[in-house]
Amino acid sequence: MAIKFADLARSAALVTAVALIPATTAGVAQVDGRAGSEFARLFATYERIKASYVEPVDDETLIRGAIDGMLASLDPHSAYLDGSDLQRLETMIDGNYTGLGLSVQMDDGAVKIISPFRGSPAMEAGLKAGDYITHLDGELIYGGDLDEAVTRMRGPAGTSIRLTIFRPGRDEPFDVTVTRGLIELEPVTHELKPGNIGVIMVNEFSRDVGADVFSAWEALSKQAPGGLDGLVLDLRANPGGSLDEAVALSDLFLEEGRIVSQRGRAAGETYVYNAETVYRGEIAKDVPMIVLIDAGSASASEIVAGALQDHRRAVVMGQRSFGKGSVQTLLPLGPDAALKLTTARYYTPAGHSVQEGGIDPDIAVPQLSDPDLAKRAKFILRESDLRGHLVNEAALKDEELERDLREDPRFTATADELKEQGIEDYQLHYALETLRRTAPTALVRRK
Repeated sequence: MAIKFADLARSAALVTAVALIPATTAGVAQVDGRAGSEFARLFATYERIKASYVEPVDDETLIRGAIDGMLASLDPHSAYLDGSDLQRLETMIDGNYTGLGLSVQMDDGAVKIISPFRGSPAMEAGLKAGDYITHLDGELIYGGDLDEAVTRMRGPAGTSIRLTIFRPGRDEPFDVTVTRGLIELEPVTHELKPGNIGVIMVNEFSRDVGADVFSAWEALSKQAPGGLDGLVLDLRANPGGSLDEAVALSDLFLEEGRIVSQRGRAAGETYVYNAETVYRGEIAKDVPMIVLIDAGSASASEIVAGALQDHRRAVVMGQRSFGKGSVQTLLPLGPDAALKLTTARYYTPAGHSVQEGGIDPDIAVPQLSDPDLAKRAKFILRESDLRGHLVNEAALKDEELERDLREDPRFTATADELKEQGIEDYQLHYALETLRRTAPTALVRRK
């Protein structure tokens, strides 16, 4: 099915680890006259390859290679999309496809898992953020093409594929067979926990997430006797999605002020998004709130966490987020191709760039229930680890980006000890206990 750019633009902007924001203006590029000699060198290279390469090479291969090379020299997120690439973009927006349910990134020639989606075949098979996929059905994919690897991992529901996994902290690679399924991601799920604490999990920012979170809040409020005493907004392992929905979700919890801004070279790429533009008023007013993030929380997740943190509407807890603070614009190139080009950076209400540094939690809480935590911590992939990433204008120092690697004497329990206590998710457990201690009913009991 051919993708329609008009439909894509209407479906809302994407800000993910592999994200897009549709262009509202696209000026015609003017080629600097001084570049003539550089184009001559490019054409001379093209002619020499055509004439002298050991095997005949078609024009499409050479032109596509030149385009890919130009974009790869810029940053990890700019790319040329056509055919199946655009179809995958459409399915990513819709949130429905058959496959494994993974968010992946090419990392120096290797396919690295940013996060498995909650409830997906990949998560049920035990795949984790930070794992490297080295082989598919026994065939080495290192040094290959990311799109080709993604295409091979997708397929009809019910079919299986064998992945060879290298997990930092393990001595040997191991194989995992995953059965593909229909990935109908539930963007929002909710649960009422003891103590009248509501938990709303946002797994991705697809269509209508703002409305879904509002519905989850209403459902939790009806379930809780006497109303909710606390709320956890769980954005962990959320790679992002629609910019519009990130703004809408933030607006639910804010009555005034800036939510996010983006700044680019062109005037048309500079925008400010404010509260009260999507939803009037504020839900969960006066209800203590915690936002959970981790290294898999990217872009749209970082917009929400940054907005609620800067406005002091919520305490941000967990681990430093991914750190993708750049904006990609989708520029159509004819009826069936597009250029995904980095055109701007976005900033939190306080003016902080998310690029490289991510969102630093107010309370850093390691995921102690992960038995491989200590071994895998230094291998966690973030934006700052990607080759060719944009550098934060604030010139962050390495030690500022590595604070989350330092041990905290407050968190010494082992995964086995927590398992014996019935704690399978330590970060969520810590957030719930924090809210229970500060809930109005708990404070009344202490008097």
